[in-house]
Amino acid sequence: MTSLANEERIPEMLDPEERARRRRLAFETWGRWVLPVLVIALGILAWHLVVTVNKIPHYILPGPVLVFETLLKDWALLLNALLVTLQITLMALAIAVIGGVGLAVLFTQSRLVEMSFYPYAVILQVTPIVSIAPLIFIYVDNKMAGLLLCAWLVAFFPVLSNTTLGLNSADHNLRDLFRIYGATRWQRLRYLQLPSSLPYFLGGLRIAGGLALIGSVVAEYVAGTGGVGSGLAFTILEASYRLNIPRMFAALLLIAATGVVIYAGLSFLSYMLLHKWHESAIRREV
Repeated sequence: MTSLANEERIPEMLDPEERARRRRLAFETWGRWVLPVLVIALGILAWHLVVTVNKIPHYILPGPVLVFETLLKDWALLLNALLVTLQITLMALAIAVIGGVGLAVLFTQSRLVEMSFYPYAVILQVTPIVSIAPLIFIYVDNKMAGLLLCAWLVAFFPVLSNTTLGLNSADHNLRDLFRIYGATRWQRLRYLQLPSSLPYFLGGLRIAGGLALIGSVVAEYVAGTGGVGSGLAFTILEASYRLNIPRMFAALLLIAATGVVIYAGLSFLSYMLLHKWHESAIRREV
């Protein structure tokens, strides 16, 4: 009877702790979405009050209402520009993934190749794209290819460096086990190194997604000055020449929203691939 009574007391003792844990979990789940929205709403309200109270002209700082109206009014123009920028961004990201992963695999298979070429990848990464873009558009006749090359140069290195790190970070005990059982180099790569490098690759991919957008916008700025440019960056340039500041803000809003969507999409992809087995994506108890 005594042991039975003790067993009945245990759930009662844990109930308050369990309820507190569930409250913290619910707060974290809702707070992850509600708090950023609340901060944005307060920021927009502060923006509106600053413009209204100080009676700032719209050609200096437009209010959020005017920007939203401009976004709706010029939606057809802005949408076409957005599609051009998005096309360059996604194509550059795809090429960066193919080239970065392929070169990373080559680096891990040949130490000589890594020592020979990795420093040049670092040089490309640390050289500002603003200084390279004018030269690219001098030597590349096709402007779309020039835009794509600029965006690729910015997005390439995070994929390469993170994937190389991941491929080289496979557990050395498992490496020894594969070697003991006579696994070939291809088998070690396929069954050990590639799965181990997946979290690193996905981390680099999230970084490269935003950088590809930045590279495409910077390239459009440079190309736009030469009379070629139909993306959002050229739209901003054209609006600045005409002092159409509300359209500039609307284009900037679309660029920011595009970056957020790209990052969110790649984060969701990372979660779907990792949440069942990797510590970085497994939901921890609060």
